[in-house]
Amino acid sequence: MQKFLYWTPRILSILFILFLMLFSLDVFSEELGFWQTLVGLMMHNILSFVLLIVLIVSWKYEIVGCVSFILAGLLYVLLILRSSLLGGFQWYYITWILIISGPAFLVGILFLLSWLYRKKNTDANAC
Repeated sequence: MQKFLYWTPRILSILFILFLMLFSLDVFSEELGFWQTLVGLMMHNILSFVLLIVLIVSWKYEIVGCVSFILAGLLYVLLILRSSLLGGFQWYYITWILIISGPAFLVGILFLLSWLYRKKNTDANAC
């Protein structure tokens, strides 16, 4: 159980970050020069780079991953709600929330469980 709780959030967060990076590939459909394409890729992947830094820190401090991924999921939900208030609600917004925020919440919860499990074992070994 310890290995499962250790590796699952890390592997899922890597897959989630790679999934988010897939959305930046639409830059290649535009007919831009090399530098414009490079800047477009960087702009599209800012969130992915931030989540990658969070993952690196979370590798040792799971609570950082818990808070960060849950906040990222909440931020996306709030952005979609804001968009629906300004431009009208569309039903596909629900699937967007599930596809983007769902994995972020799952990874955050798994980091929390990993942190709690490690903390419980550390406290038990201290006695």
